[in-house]
Amino acid sequence: MTHSNTPNRLALGSRRQKLLAAGLATLTLGGAIVAGDLLAPRASLANAETATSSAHSIAGLPESFSDLVKQVSPAVVNISVKQVAGTEMMSGDAPQVPPGMEGSPFEDFFKRHFEDRPEGKNRRQARGVGSGFIIDPEGYIVTNHHVTGTASEITVTLDDGTTLPATLLGHDAKTDLALLKVEPKEPLPYVGFGDSEVAEVGDWVVAVGNPFGLGGTVTAGIVSARGRDIGAGPFDDFIQIDAPINRGNSGGPLFNTAGEVIGINSAIFSPNGGSVGIGFAIPASLAKPVLDQLRETGSVERGWLGVQIQHVTDDLAEGLGLEESKGALIASVTAEGPAANSGLRQGDVILSFNGEAVEEMRDLPRQVAETPAESDAQIEVWRDGEVETLTATIGKMPGEEQQAAVEQPSESTDTVLGLDLASMSDSLRERLGLAEDAAGVVVMGVAPDSKAAEQGFRSGDVILKVNTDEVATPAEFAEAVAKAEEDERNAIVVLMSRGDNERFVALPLADA
Repeated sequence: MTHSNTPNRLALGSRRQKLLAAGLATLTLGGAIVAGDLLAPRASLANAETATSSAHSIAGLPESFSDLVKQVSPAVVNISVKQVAGTEMMSGDAPQVPPGMEGSPFEDFFKRHFEDRPEGKNRRQARGVGSGFIIDPEGYIVTNHHVTGTASEITVTLDDGTTLPATLLGHDAKTDLALLKVEPKEPLPYVGFGDSEVAEVGDWVVAVGNPFGLGGTVTAGIVSARGRDIGAGPFDDFIQIDAPINRGNSGGPLFNTAGEVIGINSAIFSPNGGSVGIGFAIPASLAKPVLDQLRETGSVERGWLGVQIQHVTDDLAEGLGLEESKGALIASVTAEGPAANSGLRQGDVILSFNGEAVEEMRDLPRQVAETPAESDAQIEVWRDGEVETLTATIGKMPGEEQQAAVEQPSESTDTVLGLDLASMSDSLRERLGLAEDAAGVVVMGVAPDSKAAEQGFRSGDVILKVNTDEVATPAEFAEAVAKAEEDERNAIVVLMSRGDNERFVALPLADA
């Protein structure tokens, strides 16, 4: 096997740690493999190249990762952070969740991660630990955004025990990445990125990090799955691994057997707070361009199309006349945005972007984000039963949009498909906080055993269209339903508004 981009290896003394805690058990990982009555011996290898290319035993499994670990460990660091805030705090309060992490799986992880919160009314101090790795001998270090948060002080501990203050050069909440800089007295050992796209399910991986603040710890496992979406952000594309990682491993590197970083360990699925063998790493292919921008400018600029999109379910695909449930359905278009200026419309299904297929909704945000602002993109859409191609000039992504809450009205109405419906009125506009010219049919109530309830309709929703026809009264809604039944459709496609968000919902044609 030939390896490229093998990271620089500098001779540094390894640091031994003694764990003096009652009841602490030692778990040896990857040391031996049992098959029948055979116990594969642990080999003494000359270098990592030999370890990864020729040291294999039963069923092609590696006998040891020891030389690989010696090669890469000097570039893995421990990160300690301190937060001080001037807000009132009582004992037991959780530290502030970093911006962009609210409501995500990282929120609980972050709250559990920080400890040592003393009592105080005017100031509070939270300390936390994480991991990172050096990608340049001048002292550039990669970690997670949720590790650094809004830290007032960051300290990096090298493999040899040296501690250095670190500066946060930049961070990106959407990908949970952060870039630090330390000022070393001499060049530091570092590791390089590999091609995460070639990593396959079943490939061996090695994680190195700082779980529970214990210091340099190595675990091994395999790639369990690719392309995981865990709801952490708009660009989720995680590598799932079974190498045990725990709190404190966040920000640490995931290595392939060539000693290349193919991921940044970031999250775990943990019903009990510890590792259950389901961890998630940000792929190197996603991280590298983000880190390049953070290093150059301290921030990340992404392309922007100006649409809200949603999944194309089987029901929606049938209602829209699509043969397959694929693509990204445009739920709304931002006025005067790139999509609006290009002619993209609400109800279009984007099938491809710049020649790259949009198989799933989550493909599109990544494709658009990677496109430079002011460049043109060819967009293929499904519209009114035909495929059309439009050209959009991509813009620069603006700041986060605020979501608006909706009050729930309570007036009597006509009932269709389990929905209690009312025509829009000035009183309803005021009650719902809508614009003076807001139109549509207001959902006043939903039968709990109806198909509408199953599809998520609730009081306060405003129905704008049924299929492609605008509706302004319950009667028009009922007429659209009757027309769909005459056309022998199994469902109607409803465009509904909730607060500032609009989305399409497939509603089966069955009475409550």
